[in-house]
Amino acid sequence: MRALVLSDIHANLEALNAVLGAVGDWDVLWNLGDLVGYGASPNEVVEAVRPISTLVVRGNHDRVCAGLTSMARFNPTARAAANWTLEKLTPDNLEWLRALPQGPLEPAMDGAEGAKVTLAHGSPLNEDQYILSMRDAWAPLQQMATDITFVGHTHVQGGFSQKDHDWHEIRPRFAGAAGSESWTLALPPGTRHLINPGSVGQPRDCDWRAAAAVFDTARCEVTYYRIPYDVPAAQARVLTAGLPERLAARLSEGR
Repeated sequence: MRALVLSDIHANLEALNAVLGAVGDWDVLWNLGDLVGYGASPNEVVEAVRPISTLVVRGNHDRVCAGLTSMARFNPTARAAANWTLEKLTPDNLEWLRALPQGPLEPAMDGAEGAKVTLAHGSPLNEDQYILSMRDAWAPLQQMATDITFVGHTHVQGGFSQKDHDWHEIRPRFAGAAGSESWTLALPPGTRHLINPGSVGQPRDCDWRAAAAVFDTARCEVTYYRIPYDVPAAQARVLTAGLPERLAARLSEGR
């Protein structure tokens, strides 16, 4: 089984369409949350993702933009985007976002194929916690219920692994070209992994291209992707919507 793993689309329709058009064949789609917030196409993204997703975990922006929790902890830019999103969401899409389950979740796997996995937005121990360093990864790697956990939230593609006393940070090795690239990592038995597919709609690892991953359960390997998309079109949507200019500028910066 091939699982397409997406996270942090953030209402960027151009980036989402580019990923869906470039990744190739997949059997299930796992979404790690933050479909909305920041970007200018919340309804279009929700309506594209809803019919094709197998399992969706809510993100903190999904929760706040749906009015489930306060925006007080958001910075002024994120708060402005969340307010705008809450006003623009259709009643049907708003109801769907409000019903998204909190992680961690374990997706159903076909038969006995492959390792069991967990899906979360932030840390599997706390949906709002960022895993940016080995120090952040230590407790989740020790306590997670499965050997492989997919997480998002940081907008940084890569992850962390641990086997006995060996700890490693994972960073895909890309040439950094303007086109599409992929990089495959084997996930050997007996090693615990936190895998971040990166952000589809607002990368923050100094690579502007949309990020995603595919998990091959039979081979027990993950392939990371970076895919170019029409950044000027996405920026134009943000500016036309009257959202903060910073949300447009950062798309071309990848940070």
